[in-house]
Amino acid sequence: MPPDTLGRHGPPVDAAPLGEEEAEDLLRGICFKTGPPRTVGVELEWLIHDREHPEAAVSHDRLRAAADAVRAAPPDAALTFEPGGQLELSSRPASSLMECVDTMSADLASVRDTLGRAGLTLAGLGVDPWHPPRRLLKEPRYDAMEAALDRSGPAGRAMMCSSASVQVCLDAGEEEPGPLGYGRRWQLGGLLGAVLVAAFANSPFRQGRRTGWRSTRQALWTHLDPARSLAPQSRLAPRDAWATHVLATSVMCVRNDDGPWAVPDGLPFRDWIRGGGPRPPVRADLDYHLTTLFPPVRPRGHLELRMIDAQSGTDGWLVPLAVTTALFDDPEAAETVYRTVKPLAETAGPSRAPRNPLWTAAARDGLSDPELAAAAAACFTAALEALPRIGASDHVIGTVAAFHERYVARGRCPADDLPDLAQAPYGKGLLR
Repeated sequence: MPPDTLGRHGPPVDAAPLGEEEAEDLLRGICFKTGPPRTVGVELEWLIHDREHPEAAVSHDRLRAAADAVRAAPPDAALTFEPGGQLELSSRPASSLMECVDTMSADLASVRDTLGRAGLTLAGLGVDPWHPPRRLLKEPRYDAMEAALDRSGPAGRAMMCSSASVQVCLDAGEEEPGPLGYGRRWQLGGLLGAVLVAAFANSPFRQGRRTGWRSTRQALWTHLDPARSLAPQSRLAPRDAWATHVLATSVMCVRNDDGPWAVPDGLPFRDWIRGGGPRPPVRADLDYHLTTLFPPVRPRGHLELRMIDAQSGTDGWLVPLAVTTALFDDPEAAETVYRTVKPLAETAGPSRAPRNPLWTAAARDGLSDPELAAAAAACFTAALEALPRIGASDHVIGTVAAFHERYVARGRCPADDLPDLAQAPYGKGLLR
């Protein structure tokens, strides 16, 4: 076993304690890997429901058997299951939008076929509309996460067990300034992200009732934790902002092989380095800490955009993937969309996303908010013009155009089309 590896869950074996300056240098070095944008990826989370009676909870044994069947014909994408039984497919980095779309489409067709033989279906909704949170995975990580997030209320359990999303992963961008520079792309994510929340809001229900939010999922993230789901301070340069944010955020848990993981209360990682924890942290602890931070845009070398609700239908997921990729990676579209969303900073104000007026309006009102509706219309127009330039197929362009016509051009989002639960017996109409 190499000296800086973990036991099964920790603590590290023969690893040197991590110093404060070393931690800062590591964070600045790994958060933004710069270069011309070339690759794209997508992570798709799905709720799993009974195909005929989606309002009835699927038993743990049935979900376990379905998971085993999906694993027996492994997809090209990485396959995982979330604490509440949600299925997640994480694509490999693709060299183009179409490579990503084609490989994920093939994986989804296979997964849907496997689940269909068990009478199950993938549900593209941001939050389970019927069932309360039910954690199926009993692992030290999730035990500790649940205990930590419970301190801030019920949103943590709902996020863990009842939510699903489309996460788009793009290269950080070039070192030099300009429309494809990493600094511009980082800033763009914080403003365009609110537009994406509003345009793709698809979770107006929770536990059998309307919540008053178009994106209940985003509302859950907003109330998740005092700092864990916040974007870093924007007054600092991106690398400095991220390093400062990571070290100032409380440690969720301290891993341990010999028993339950410790769940310290109010221990910033920087204070752990300075001797405040049960043992000195090492590099592997910093790596793990990064996985417990959930800002709307997470820098992992690349940019991980985490704010989009899961989308209904066979091809619904490819619309946010295609639109986001076009707006970030086509230079002309990137310049247009930056000018479009820059004025939204005034609405956002000084508070950090997602806890500011702009993001609140996006999650609550969707595209019924006039400012967000105008921004979304301009962004979709720019994306539709850019998609042919980045090699999108006629099918992808047509799917994005149909979404634009059905929703964005009318100031609507998918949540506006979902029927009331009382008018959708046995869930008919919700699982489109």
